[in-house]
Amino acid sequence: MLVHFSLLTFAGLVCVCVNSAPTVQLGNATLVGLAIPSFGQDFFGGIPFAEPPLGSLRLQPPVLLTSPAAGTFNATNFGLACLQTDLTLTEVSEDCLTINVLRPTGTLAGAKLPVMFWTFSGGFSEGSAAFENASTIVSESVLRGTPVIYVNFNYRLGPLGFPQGLEAEMKGALNLALKDQLTALEWVQLNIGAFGGDKEKVTVFGQSAGSIMTSILFLNSPLTTLARAAIFESGSQATLALFPAERGELDWQNFVRGVPHCASVATSGDTFSCLRDVNSTEIFQGLAAALTESANEFPFAPVIDGSDGLIPDLPSVLFKRGQFARLPFIAGTNLDEGTLFTNQAVNSTEEINVTLFNQSSPSISPTTLEQSVLTLLQLYPDNPALGSPFGTGNATFGLSPQFKRAAAIVGDLQFTSQRRIWIETASNAGVPTYGYLFTQPQPDSGEPALGVFHGSEGAFVYGTPSDPSASSAFLSLAMINYWVSFATSLTPNDGLGAPRPEWTQFTPENKVVIQLNGANLTMIPDDFRAEQMTFINSDPIIWRH
Repeated sequence: MLVHFSLLTFAGLVCVCVNSAPTVQLGNATLVGLAIPSFGQDFFGGIPFAEPPLGSLRLQPPVLLTSPAAGTFNATNFGLACLQTDLTLTEVSEDCLTINVLRPTGTLAGAKLPVMFWTFSGGFSEGSAAFENASTIVSESVLRGTPVIYVNFNYRLGPLGFPQGLEAEMKGALNLALKDQLTALEWVQLNIGAFGGDKEKVTVFGQSAGSIMTSILFLNSPLTTLARAAIFESGSQATLALFPAERGELDWQNFVRGVPHCASVATSGDTFSCLRDVNSTEIFQGLAAALTESANEFPFAPVIDGSDGLIPDLPSVLFKRGQFARLPFIAGTNLDEGTLFTNQAVNSTEEINVTLFNQSSPSISPTTLEQSVLTLLQLYPDNPALGSPFGTGNATFGLSPQFKRAAAIVGDLQFTSQRRIWIETASNAGVPTYGYLFTQPQPDSGEPALGVFHGSEGAFVYGTPSDPSASSAFLSLAMINYWVSFATSLTPNDGLGAPRPEWTQFTPENKVVIQLNGANLTMIPDDFRAEQMTFINSDPIIWRH
């Protein structure tokens, strides 16, 4: 669903002269950026925020780099993406921990503009900061009189970002990509003032994997010293069931076995030394092998990492302890979150059972688990009119009726129930929260069975909906204004910019979310499928929530 974007794409449409290039001083380095007159913006890209994680630093927490080496640094384009199979070897590098800044032209150091800090999506194994063009967001922020600075960054992916297994746990090498994210935020605290940003007004936001990562930082990290607000698009702390690292031992072994010079030590429990001695090409081979061999859709993802870690326990346990950051946030999901993650060949209740059993806790007794699965299946009956994509009646799109049933379960189990419990927990603690349900039709998707699918709101946030209708254009502009308003004033209702309905705050007394739909942008009760999601959230340990 992502389109690779490079600044060269639109920079080529304008004349960029050396004399007009914007510059910023970081330490003894002079960053030379790219002027984009057609958007009235300055771009600075590919700036290293950590030491290259190579050699002895491979499979280690990131080491903060406050500025490039002394001299002139070319910051006119994005850095290479982190290692992944979604791109060719010429498009990726392990030396990828770079950060990018997009600001209104002429912004001076000390301007103290609010900062919007984005974490990209990609299932923890693919993606790049170069995949989104935030020029429309920044342009609209200027037009409405509340200019912002946009920042995004690259983080390590796959086994390099999310090592699995007992060895990684013993060596303190878990959740490295989350630590990349925190280090990038530390860099912002140290340096964003030089670009004209205000380190006290940072809003972190992301979609899917990026939203999951951002929400995890609310559990046991120094986030409150690094940001003041957040926006979560389709991703909460336990959207993916969370397990200890040992559960991924086989995936780690598959990775090491695919690295030619390390294959012989794959099952030894002592693989790090070998892995630090090989080149990136071999690591790439191991990554490709691991993704091919894995039975898990997301084999390299966040894991529970102990009492001193970023995920010391299941989020539901931490919520009950009140262990989470009290920062204002927006959190939402799309109407049909589950369709993209449901096998369209699913054809029986037994196949749905397998999915549910894989999601569950190994410590739960088989009897308890079987009863929970049975109850869940009863709450989501084999009735296409009740399935996802929702609101499509008895249509099955040429698929088994079990697809719509499974998609409804997957979407609620992983996304909607977790958004609901998160926003309820925070609002009960007095945190200002706003919720949404994105229901805008996606006529150009080419797959009606997907409905309003996971990730479809992203183009609206970035001002690039594929549907050219007036409804989509109106909604996209409204969403940008809600997002920017929240980032600049901690409320989506600052009264500036494009006219839009008031977005009512979610509170324990008034549990409402905004329906993001260009034809019917309105507040609705957050009680849809209440019985189903109340059951899911009634015993979260079963589902590793």
